[in-house]
Amino acid sequence: MSERATILVVDDEVRSLESLRRILEEYFIVLTAENTIEAEKILKKEWVQIILCDQRLPGLTGVEFLKHVRIKWPNIIRMIISGYTDSEDIISALNEAGIYHYITKPWQPENLIVTIKNAVELFELQRQNESLSIELKMAPSEFEKTVKKKRDKVKRSYQSDDGMVRSRNSSLNKVCDKIGRVSPFDISVLITGESGTGKELAARALHYNSLRCDKPFIVENCAALPDQLLESELFGYKSGAFTGAVEDRVGLFERANGGTIFLDEIGEVSPAFQVKLLRVLQEGEVRPLGASRTRQVDVRVIAATNRDLPTDVKSGRFREDLYYRLTAVNVHMPPLRDRIEDVPILVEKLLEQTMISLGKQVDGISDEALACMQAYHWPGNVRELQNELQHILVMSDSKILGAELLSPRILRAAPREVELEIQRFKGVNGSLKDRVESIEARILKECLIRHQWNKSRAAKELGLSRVGLRSKLERYGLAKVEQLQASS
Repeated sequence: MSERATILVVDDEVRSLESLRRILEEYFIVLTAENTIEAEKILKKEWVQIILCDQRLPGLTGVEFLKHVRIKWPNIIRMIISGYTDSEDIISALNEAGIYHYITKPWQPENLIVTIKNAVELFELQRQNESLSIELKMAPSEFEKTVKKKRDKVKRSYQSDDGMVRSRNSSLNKVCDKIGRVSPFDISVLITGESGTGKELAARALHYNSLRCDKPFIVENCAALPDQLLESELFGYKSGAFTGAVEDRVGLFERANGGTIFLDEIGEVSPAFQVKLLRVLQEGEVRPLGASRTRQVDVRVIAATNRDLPTDVKSGRFREDLYYRLTAVNVHMPPLRDRIEDVPILVEKLLEQTMISLGKQVDGISDEALACMQAYHWPGNVRELQNELQHILVMSDSKILGAELLSPRILRAAPREVELEIQRFKGVNGSLKDRVESIEARILKECLIRHQWNKSRAAKELGLSRVGLRSKLERYGLAKVEQLQASS
């Protein structure tokens, strides 16, 4: 969305309310209410996209209030926070109040922000879906053609270049070659690698290059749900199977019939659920909760994890038979730090996508900024790189994204020419004086980049005279780097 979404937080505890406000207001417009009466007054006056409501409130419970909201304002995405984790209560809340997400205490700020951002995207998709429904009624044949064109375009993108951006000499090429070889064969694949390395992209490439490419591709994050809820999502349930199950629901395995199901974070499922999943893989059939009969399904399973499953198998945390069922072939996605040659082309592609999503255009990124990005080790991988590009694009006032906009952790990663100069002082292997000088050189470099090599401002921040700063630049070889920046 081009504008910040509006979030209504409902909680009778003032400390909790203020804590949520401080965390969320950087990303959203945050409105607060200490009770349901205040909340309803706000809903009548303001255009709210998301409600984040505590379960324990004076008078109505959070679920009861959100049931009321569902009737009066059905388009608002409803979320609830609770310290209770009973799976039956969770399922009941999800069904009765149509709750998008059930957040358990204690919550993690980073996870909460990601969840709400996903909810905002869902709200926007709902609006788009309403428009598309109207268009479908008005011109069904034209709409069907448009959908088919878009589906074919996605399919072609994965079939032509795997959907994974990389350079000509990328270390990812071997991985993509392996995906190309494995895709046509109807076998299970386990994709391993750190978070943010593109495991879902690899799964999509496997699907769209397979014989099942015209059938559904279904994604489920296994770490996001407790066992019973995950079971109901994957296998479905019959009406009356549990409290709140008011109608039959088809599970994701049946929805994916004939196609592919991607089970992300498979290493997080409990040993009890592993047994149920193993039966599906062995027998090719699912039993919905509350059903007396099994249903046959024809699904290719692709799983992914950032855990070391062989170690988990040895420790007994993960079933050995399930591991081998999932791992007919293993595809390992290398971290970004092991394919740093891909950073320039990734930056170009991701920046292009980010400009479209944020509605802001620039001419490109400076060589100095790119050098800092290539020197950084990217523990969050491509996802962290994408977030950083969003950050500097939003903060930029010029047409070229400069290094001074980068986060401090990335600025501290010295580009190669600076690193070579600093190495003359022996770095961490030298005497105390050598080590201190190495650190000082890095601090000088970071400060100068932030001030776009303006020595007056850098000297003022560091408490140095211009002469003193110039002397240090000469001593550490940074004057040469300055000349390189000026000539580039």
